[in-house]
Amino acid sequence: MLLSFSLTALLLDAQTASDPLSAGNKGIYSIVKNNVVKAAEKMPEENYAFKPTPEVRSFGQLVGHVADAQYMFCSATLGEKSPALGIEKSKTTKADLVQALNAAFAYCDKAYEGMTDAHAAEMVKFFGREQAKLTVLSFNNAHNDEHYGNMVTYMRMKGLVPPSSEGRR
Repeated sequence: MLLSFSLTALLLDAQTASDPLSAGNKGIYSIVKNNVVKAAEKMPEENYAFKPTPEVRSFGQLVGHVADAQYMFCSATLGEKSPALGIEKSKTTKADLVQALNAAFAYCDKAYEGMTDAHAAEMVKFFGREQAKLTVLSFNNAHNDEHYGNMVTYMRMKGLVPPSSEGRR
């Protein structure tokens, strides 16, 4: 319920902003980013290797994957070459993964902070196709939210309340 009120306020603010499309997209990014970071911080280190089934990523690999993706998506909209740090494959400790996740989101923050509705319509090459910058950032939001959903499942399986559900009881 709190999330729906917050989201409603966010969307109303976006509608009155001078750049409503990019402001709304940035607001969604901020909500999901906050949830992902809090989930990464909340999950105990001993559960970072946890996989619900053998064929899926571990919780730690999910954190690394989301971090890597920030560079991929946001470098495209910033007109930069992706650093392609390989965080998912190279970092294994909670401390290293949380640090890398925060650095990746800080990099991506630049893309969302600098976005205007005029810039949002500019075309960039992404996944071999010309796409609007706003489309790329929206895809990033969807990707982050998809993997936050995975994190929620892992946390619930370990008896933890995910960040987006805290304070609802």
